[in-house]
Amino acid sequence: MVAKHWYVVHTYSGYENKVKTDLEHRIETFGMQDRIVDIQIPTEEVTEVKEGGKRETKEQKVFPGYVLVRMEMDDNTWTVVRNTPGVTGFVGLDGSKPAPLRRSEYNKMMHKDDASKKGPAPKRVASSFEKGQTIKVVSGPLADFDGTISEVDTEANKVRVMLTIFGRETPVELTLDQIRSID
Repeated sequence: MVAKHWYVVHTYSGYENKVKTDLEHRIETFGMQDRIVDIQIPTEEVTEVKEGGKRETKEQKVFPGYVLVRMEMDDNTWTVVRNTPGVTGFVGLDGSKPAPLRRSEYNKMMHKDDASKKGPAPKRVASSFEKGQTIKVVSGPLADFDGTISEVDTEANKVRVMLTIFGRETPVELTLDQIRSID
C-alpha cells in the first residue's frame, strides 16, 4: 500500500468549493476513493464588528485559491486532480513534481497545531473601522463622547481614539463594541 500525503492544489480564486465538489465527483467517477481520500479547504472563523457594535461571525478562507488533497501520488491520481475544472496545478518545488506537505505544515494550515493543549483556534476580528474615522463612544464611562480613531488593532479587538476631554486631546483605548461610526 502506497502512503497517502497531503498536497496543495492551486485553483482559480473563489472557485475552491466548486473545485472540491467537482473533484469529489471525478474521484467517484474514476473509482479512486481508496487513493484520493480527503479534500480540505483551510478556513477560519472571523468575527466582524458591524455598525453599533453588532458582531457577525463567518467562515473565511485562509488561503484563497488553494485546496488541500490527501492522496497517493501517481500518474492516474495526478491526472484526475490536475484535469479537474478550476485547478491550475499542484504546488511543488520545481513546478513539475508536486511536493507533499509535512504533517506540521498541514496542522498549521488547518489550525491543528497543539489544539488539544490550546483549545480551539483563535477567532480573528475584522473591522470596518479605520484610522482617521470619526466615531461616537456608545458604552462605558466615556459614552456620548465623539473622537477620531488614531489606531486600529483587530488582533486585540481594540482601537485607540483621540477624545477631547476637558478641552484637551486625550488618547483612549476602547474595544470595538464600545464605538460606532458617525456618518
